[in-house]
Amino acid sequence: MRSNPIRGPLNAFGLRALDGVFDRTLGTQKRRLFADLPNEVVELGSGPGTNMRYLTPGTRLTAVEPNPAMHASLLASAEGHGIELTLVPHGAEDIPLGDASTDAVICTLVLCTVPDPSAALSEVHRILRPGGRFVFIEHVAADPRTHPSLARTQRVLRRPWRWTFEGCELHRDTAALITSAGFSSTEIHGGTASPAVLPVAPMVWGHAIR
Repeated sequence: MRSNPIRGPLNAFGLRALDGVFDRTLGTQKRRLFADLPNEVVELGSGPGTNMRYLTPGTRLTAVEPNPAMHASLLASAEGHGIELTLVPHGAEDIPLGDASTDAVICTLVLCTVPDPSAALSEVHRILRPGGRFVFIEHVAADPRTHPSLARTQRVLRRPWRWTFEGCELHRDTAALITSAGFSSTEIHGGTASPAVLPVAPMVWGHAIR
């Protein structure tokens, strides 16, 4: 999926501007999930390089990022954090890496935007070696039984939100997609981002093993 020539740069600017907010909201969770990653990692939707601060300096990162407006920030972030970067300007549904070629894939707040998340997860499964790990944090649809107001807000904002943020869906059941993606085991936790960032406060996080 090609990035919109106007919304792509605007979203890149927005992600850079919100870098501190994301760190305060998800930083603790990311540090825990990324603590024992190997020194070679593939990341889906690297954006402007928000996750590089959580990687060990010297990590060799293959960044799959289709939005060209993100690339300059990605390169600068890699230099600033001591990351060896290989930039792959492709979508997550068509990753130009070999079968069973990596031990770890990370993905944060990306599957909401991928047009075909099942295809992206199939690619993750394909490129992971047996025993390899997929680590993720994703915002998801609110449960209308426990959070009816939030679920209603997501429904109302669904179309304008998707247009503004280049396909970002507020109502995906990403946990179910990961569970059904063919991994040998999955560990998925759910909760609310704190401080809450409505309407993307409902989150799932965890890992899946190839």
